[in-house]
Amino acid sequence: MLNELGHFALILTFGVAIVQMIVPMIGAHRGNASWMAVAEPAATAQFLLVGFSFAALTWAFVTSDFSLQLVYANSHTDKPLIYKIAGVWGNHEGSMLLWMVILALFGACAAWFGGGLPRRLQARVLSVQASISVAFCAFILFTSNPFLRLAVPPLNGRDLNPLLQDPGLAFHPPFLYLGYVGLSMSFSFAVAALIEGRVDAAWGRWVRPWTLAAWMFLTVGIALGSWWAYYELGWGGFWFWDPVENASFMPWLISAALLHSAIVVEKREALKSWTVLLAILAFGFSLLGAFIVRSGVLTSVHAFANDPERGLLILIILAIFLGGSLTLFAARAGALDAKGVFSTVSRESALILNNVLLAVSCFVVFIGTIWPLVAEMLFDRSLSVGPPFFDTAFTPFMVALAVILPIGSILAWKRGTLRKGVRPLLPWLGLALALGALAYALQSGNSALGPVGAALGAWVVGGALADLWMRGGRAGWQVKLRRIARLPRADWGKATAHIGMGVTIFGIAAMTAWVKEDIRVADIGDRWPVGQFAFSLDDVRQQEGPNYVTTMADMSVWRGDRQIAVLRPEKRFYPVAGMPTTEAAIRNGILRDIYVVIGDPQARGGWAVRVYIKPFANWIWGGAILMALGGCFSLSDRRLRVGAAAPKTLRNTVPAE
Repeated sequence: MLNELGHFALILTFGVAIVQMIVPMIGAHRGNASWMAVAEPAATAQFLLVGFSFAALTWAFVTSDFSLQLVYANSHTDKPLIYKIAGVWGNHEGSMLLWMVILALFGACAAWFGGGLPRRLQARVLSVQASISVAFCAFILFTSNPFLRLAVPPLNGRDLNPLLQDPGLAFHPPFLYLGYVGLSMSFSFAVAALIEGRVDAAWGRWVRPWTLAAWMFLTVGIALGSWWAYYELGWGGFWFWDPVENASFMPWLISAALLHSAIVVEKREALKSWTVLLAILAFGFSLLGAFIVRSGVLTSVHAFANDPERGLLILIILAIFLGGSLTLFAARAGALDAKGVFSTVSRESALILNNVLLAVSCFVVFIGTIWPLVAEMLFDRSLSVGPPFFDTAFTPFMVALAVILPIGSILAWKRGTLRKGVRPLLPWLGLALALGALAYALQSGNSALGPVGAALGAWVVGGALADLWMRGGRAGWQVKLRRIARLPRADWGKATAHIGMGVTIFGIAAMTAWVKEDIRVADIGDRWPVGQFAFSLDDVRQQEGPNYVTTMADMSVWRGDRQIAVLRPEKRFYPVAGMPTTEAAIRNGILRDIYVVIGDPQARGGWAVRVYIKPFANWIWGGAILMALGGCFSLSDRRLRVGAAAPKTLRNTVPAE
């Protein structure tokens, strides 16, 4: 019965979304306050209905209700509870329902917390948001219904993909979806502004918190996915330029550009057309990611589905929303005249350069991701674009971005002086060059990646600290510190995010350039050196888990004559799914990770063993955490809350067309 109610709630959601899409938009056009007022309760009702539908599906997974086809295909009674819950979104249908829940949540938040928005703009924003809900709700109901029943319920299910039975990946999709779908609010604000034909400083202030929240969630989601790939897949890497990884990275790059561009709109009322275009493209890349994950046209270990027909429908949704919004943009772009004037050397110019580098780097990732599909369709050639292409084509833009970031943060608005802007950075420039030189002197080999990464990381971190120090004004250091402590949280958020980026840059460069790797066949009792450590294979045994059997090794780690750790890598096999997984054993540290993997037994005896020494690996995810924390700090700043300073008396006023 509960499943039927969940299905019925989803149908009601579709009806409410249609009403929310049409009535407030007509009301905004006619200036009818009562019709516009439909938007807020409709957004709330839509969220409650789809939330109930999602809760019903979750309960079916928790109770192992195998009368539902989706539960049978993605769950099992022996599976731990956390993975039963994760199974709700560990498949195509359930993940699309999660998409709908988050879409409705953002729309409801715009209704609940958008009290300072002009009534007409809010009605149009909620109407555009509802149009997205209509498209995806129809997609779920007609092609991906999660409540389909089985005529004869089986006694047990087929289990969830073993690769997804991991704490990191249990939380990875929800955070990614909060980012993906959160960009729909930026899209809705952009389309609503185009319909009104007006983009001003207030619009820039309103769109920033939604973009910031989406970017923050994307950062956490990407970091969780990278961390999962690092320890779960057993390859020893954190990023493989997989198509699905790229699908999340592209909107992250565009939303980062949108964040910086919206600042220029708010502060100087410039870059209006460019900012609206970025808002459209950011959500467009999110829809492209949904297509890549679900169509099966590009092979990925992360893909939810392999269904070209449903992928084609998502492509049609992408074409409708992206094509329609770009057409509207072309028609209205002439009305978005920029008012701010600024010189070549100014913070505005630095932000434009920042935007160009982020947009071009996103285009590079897009070309590398889509080109295999284009080559197969147009030239009937099967090819792959791997890490060498992305590393070579993408890295220069990130290096350039890291170089200009500290300078751009310190330059004055409208008209700056390069000499005056660079002067506070000179000590940090000297420190960065010294660290780069020290890294080059200490490293073994001739790779420049490590020293360059050390110098760039120190430069970006130093630039953020110098920016904070300058904001303390000209006073004694005690007064300066008090002033810095009282800075708005948005300023602290900006500095924290930039420091996080510098830390991540250094971590990536250090881990890539200075990693030590050893692959061998080892017998029990063997001992061998890797770098400054020694490893021994002490034992290999078979054990049983809740829903798997595992081959577990005991490997001792030695430094000199002292044993510092015993690591237990595993090779698991899930009988129901008939699939093996690799569980790396990692000794985490601030300066390095010790990473060991046990492989298959060899025909001539012994076991395949891989050992890695990965310097500064955790700095990659530490930097990502700092970037997300920076977003949290900025989002908590009252100045970035939608309509925080707007007088409530304006709520009942309907401006004339």
